[in-house]
Amino acid sequence: MKKLLLALAAVSLALPTLAKDFPKGSPKFEDSYRKVMADAKKSGKPVVLVFSASWCPPCQSMKNEVYPSKEVQAFHDKFEWAYIDIEDGDNSNEKAAETFGVSGIPHIQFVDAEGKPLEKQVGGNSPEAFAAKLTNVLALAPKAEPAAAN
Repeated sequence: MKKLLLALAAVSLALPTLAKDFPKGSPKFEDSYRKVMADAKKSGKPVVLVFSASWCPPCQSMKNEVYPSKEVQAFHDKFEWAYIDIEDGDNSNEKAAETFGVSGIPHIQFVDAEGKPLEKQVGGNSPEAFAAKLTNVLALAPKAEPAAAN
């Protein structure tokens, strides 16, 4: 029994990092398209939709080196963020991937608080280039106006 437990522990350590395991300094990612869009409607902020997978090397590079970088940290509170694992089986996530034509990952879709597309990026890039993309998206997005409280 002890050998079996040790073998299982060794295998679990060798598995790729799960899509939801984020390094320190990362933005607060939702994992649901439906939830992040509800948050955006409340805050009025544009949305960064990251379509990704745990087995995708460029996705993992973006997750570990770009999103928590000092260049991108300046934008964390200017957007609502979602990290959507394309294999999670959530119906709203699958529909969002279809709506935005996700065919390669990482596919990063930028939308306004109402869900209208602003920009997109397919593939990875550097922290500096991603920060420049976020600057451009903010210029395209309507000014954030939070929804009135009911």
